[in-house]
Amino acid sequence: MDPLELLLKALIIAALGVVALLGNPVVRLLLRRIDAPQPSAEAGLPLLETGRVLRGGRWIGILERAAVYATLVAGFPAGLAMIIAIKGLGRYPELRAQADSRVGELFIIGTFASMLWAAAFAGIAYGVVRLW
Repeated sequence: MDPLELLLKALIIAALGVVALLGNPVVRLLLRRIDAPQPSAEAGLPLLETGRVLRGGRWIGILERAAVYATLVAGFPAGLAMIIAIKGLGRYPELRAQADSRVGELFIIGTFASMLWAAAFAGIAYGVVRLW
């Protein structure tokens, strides 16, 4: 394999990795469509503001997508189980303490959407690089 071909493959993997990391707006859009804010009878505020309930979600999502992308591109799909376990165990106390079960549901939906976004770009990267 010549150096130019190797460089091109590395650039493809890096570029698609960056796109995989940028899935936050897509995940947030999906969550907004699934759980549109509804006015509260008491204060006129949304019933559920997941961004305030589960802090750090944006950074956790970025790291999650990076890990999913890296494990799949590296050919280590078993790493997905570790990612899910770490995320679930890390959020368990916060999810358990919530009075509204929708928080847990949105957590699961957001996690799956985020992982599918990263997996899709890992699949594209894998397919493009394998074309050679």
